[in-house]
Amino acid sequence: MSWRPTISQGVVLTAYHASNKGAATGSNAKDHSQVSPKSRKYGQYSMNHGPVNPSLDKVAFNRSGSQDSLDELSLDDYWTEVENIKTSTDNSQREQDVVVVKEPAEGEQEEEWLKEAGLSNLFGEGSSDSQDSMVFLATLTRTQKAAVQKRIDNFTQTLRKKNKHHQIPDVRDVFRQPESSKDKDEDMNGFRSTEKSETTNEENEKSLVANANTGGPGNPVNNISIPETDINLEISFAEQASNLKEFTAVRTEKDDKEDDSQLPNYRLPQDKTGITKIGDLAPQDMKKVTSLALIELTALYDVLGTELKLQRAAKIRVGESVVFRVPLSVLLEQDQKKIQGTKVPLIFQSLVGLIENGGLDTEGVLRIPGVSSRINFICKELESKFYEGTFDWDTVKQHDAASLLKFFIRELPLPLLTIEYMKAFHSVQYLPTKKHRLQALNLLVILLPDIHRDTLKALLEFLQRVVDHREQNKMTLKNVAMIMAPNLFSVHTSPLKAVDQSAVTSAARTASIMLFMIKYQKLLWTIPKFIVAQVRKQNIVHQKKSSKEKAMKKLLKRMAYDREKHEKTERNSSDNDIPQGFIRVQAPQFSKISMAVQLTEDLKAGDILARFLHQESGTTTLLKKEEVSLYEIGGNIGERCLEDTTYMKDLSQLNPNAEWFIKPKPKE
Repeated sequence: MSWRPTISQGVVLTAYHASNKGAATGSNAKDHSQVSPKSRKYGQYSMNHGPVNPSLDKVAFNRSGSQDSLDELSLDDYWTEVENIKTSTDNSQREQDVVVVKEPAEGEQEEEWLKEAGLSNLFGEGSSDSQDSMVFLATLTRTQKAAVQKRIDNFTQTLRKKNKHHQIPDVRDVFRQPESSKDKDEDMNGFRSTEKSETTNEENEKSLVANANTGGPGNPVNNISIPETDINLEISFAEQASNLKEFTAVRTEKDDKEDDSQLPNYRLPQDKTGITKIGDLAPQDMKKVTSLALIELTALYDVLGTELKLQRAAKIRVGESVVFRVPLSVLLEQDQKKIQGTKVPLIFQSLVGLIENGGLDTEGVLRIPGVSSRINFICKELESKFYEGTFDWDTVKQHDAASLLKFFIRELPLPLLTIEYMKAFHSVQYLPTKKHRLQALNLLVILLPDIHRDTLKALLEFLQRVVDHREQNKMTLKNVAMIMAPNLFSVHTSPLKAVDQSAVTSAARTASIMLFMIKYQKLLWTIPKFIVAQVRKQNIVHQKKSSKEKAMKKLLKRMAYDREKHEKTERNSSDNDIPQGFIRVQAPQFSKISMAVQLTEDLKAGDILARFLHQESGTTTLLKKEEVSLYEIGGNIGERCLEDTTYMKDLSQLNPNAEWFIKPKPKE
């Protein structure tokens, strides 16, 4: 008898852990026998027309609110996937306590938050590094300061209740630093201040929200022509929300209409100084970015009246498996022993490659589960043979590989979205507008650990390729989101929950988060310009704060630099003098290692690369344009990889003390 979700019946929306280590996802449905001519080698099957399980009843609930915008097929996709997850393991023999989540006690939430934000030095006993935190705090926006102050005040009150004494400075004194009238309009680094931008951009931001909710001026939601809506990355997201005094505090029916044919075509406006992607910055600057992203996300949630809670995995029990149910960090460590520089687990890459080699035009790819008994056998074989290199991939059918891929994601001991931020990802569904949800997801992606972020990126790119073949495979963006949501948003420690109206609504909205992540994935891997600007300001402020203390050290460095420069001058006397309006570009890997380039209004980073590559034509240099990039190094940034469309004159004015190098691009 088929499992049917109803109001009165309990349903498990989480992954189940069978005592059999080889247990994987699948169904007891009969194997499909019609093989697509294109994919006989990989065992790809065509989908039988009609529902996967004809006896699955419709979910009983009142169709109101967000449900009105979700067709019955999409809801069936979600609940069918939940049923497949449930029936893939023996419910009576599932493993318990694979991950134990620690709920923070009073005061621990704020303390953990301050540590994650890089502000733990504020309450260290006599910490000599507190000055670094003060420099950091001095560059925050108004809403960011309010978020920090709120956590410190709560933490201080908790310490007083517990009669603990920590030397915590009054942050209000730090934030109340005097500013000159010039500083209010433009700070000492030449960056336009947030405060000045608030008023001038308020009407533009109101227009953006209106466009997001209605499809744009003159373009109602049901209009076929969907507008391209610019995303403002120059002003803090929390500041934008704070300035929108009439933003909708509660999601409306119109907000929940997530049909992918009606979603706005959000885009990034052209930035002459270049868009910064995750991976473009040096580690020391990326550390500042993550601290700022956490503070900004908290400030945004505060402004929108949504609680942000961080969690910790207090206990993790990992079995003897080597492929499935293994933390990503452990997989990455063993994979890098096989292939140096690996960023995404090899088993994940193998499963995705198999599905794509079998063809993404198969009807129901991802929707049709593999056969349970066969998948269990394959899972055991992979555990013993994958790293030995003796596993026969030709025996794996495409739908089996898709089921194994979902099983791999769902059964990670530490979820792909992490224990720490899983609740924050869930909370995105309650934010008022599409733009707010997109902004929150952007910040959350930045906050993920590298291995989780890289694997998520690979997954979303694969899912987009599935959607790109929707005319053939009948897997629309909404279908894919509905099927993947219960696999990505499962938490092993979630309690059993009855399927009531709120559960159905939450399921639909969680799927809408999945939909956003697939559709807008390119935007999510962008570091907002206002955060990069804050990093630049922090670097300069820190340099000025520490200049007196390190005067002698800088003098010695300067002497060494002058000596090195003098030696370089002797070696490259013809290239020594750089006239005003020129920059020196270094390219150690090319035969011409240095070139003076004149800055013009339309000169772009890609143009400079083209000049060097043209010089190398006919030489033994084998570098291609897609393998190298121009880098901005030093000055007010550590290191930044530039996109080809960056206007060099504008960037050199923003960072006049930078040096310019051509180097290999970071590996994807």
